[in-house]
Amino acid sequence: MTHTIKDVAKLAGVGIATVSRVINQNGYVSPDTAKRVMKAMAELDFTPSPLARGLVSRKTATIGLVIPDVANPFFAEVARGTEDAAIAKGFTVILCNSDWKAEREKMYSKLLRQKWAEGVIAVGSRSSESSLRELIDPLPMVFVDRFTMLPGSDSVWSDNKKGGLLATQHLIDMGCRKLAHISGPTHSPASIARQKGFLLGIKEANVSWEIVKGDFRYRSGYDAGMELLTRDVPPDGIFAGNDLMAVGILQAAASLHIRIPDDLLVIGYDNIAMAEYVAPPLSTVDQPAYEMGRIAFDMLHKKMQDETRESRNVREFEPLLILRESTNRK
Repeated sequence: MTHTIKDVAKLAGVGIATVSRVINQNGYVSPDTAKRVMKAMAELDFTPSPLARGLVSRKTATIGLVIPDVANPFFAEVARGTEDAAIAKGFTVILCNSDWKAEREKMYSKLLRQKWAEGVIAVGSRSSESSLRELIDPLPMVFVDRFTMLPGSDSVWSDNKKGGLLATQHLIDMGCRKLAHISGPTHSPASIARQKGFLLGIKEANVSWEIVKGDFRYRSGYDAGMELLTRDVPPDGIFAGNDLMAVGILQAAASLHIRIPDDLLVIGYDNIAMAEYVAPPLSTVDQPAYEMGRIAFDMLHKKMQDETRESRNVREFEPLLILRESTNRK
């Protein structure tokens, strides 16, 4: 049987308001009365919910975390960093999967306000700038893997354009002359920036190139790989917009008996744990997902304590090239 605050008040012989003051430590209650209330709570095994406390204090120690794809290891690692940091501060995290849909981001933002969340971390948000204005009002908000100039918004991101440039330049430096880029979702700010880096990399190079649309999922990498590698003149270097798609390309190459790195060089992006253990180990561009999640919560926590919420803070990480066997042509 689940007991309520009314049951506690009845057993302790006090009013509901007195029990509420004891729970929220708000207002005077005599020591003897407080002991009776605490004893009644223990006898009834009554635990006040964060939401119930929040109705009085407007503090629920709960935040929302909106990510675009729970199956993507990069976003999962961001979530782990966020949750570890939140738990250390006594907060609970409500995880929401937007599936790359702006309407879901808006729905979850409204839902989290209704659930009395104190703030929101949005990872890889695809919403327009005008929609973001609605999302950040009135909740304090931090964006991960997206940079925004909106007043009152904080961002944790890495320079995806520079990372795309590094990956492309590496393929060219290794002798590739026919390049392909497998892009991510067209509405993903990170995907757009990485594609810009690719285009910047090939701008001054004497190479042929093309872009094939993907969606950051393994299957799209495999399908793109099969399409490209069965042509009469296949590419000799592929930059995949993330590691999951790069792993799909490795699988496509293996099924076609194309040797990596002898016949084809492949590089990904994110440096997920899987990249080190696939065959061959995958070259990639690192961005510290766990650390980005942890820092995002720290920034949000500070923002929730700032009643003005007018300051705008940005934490930028430099992309780092991680070279492994998939581009180690000798």
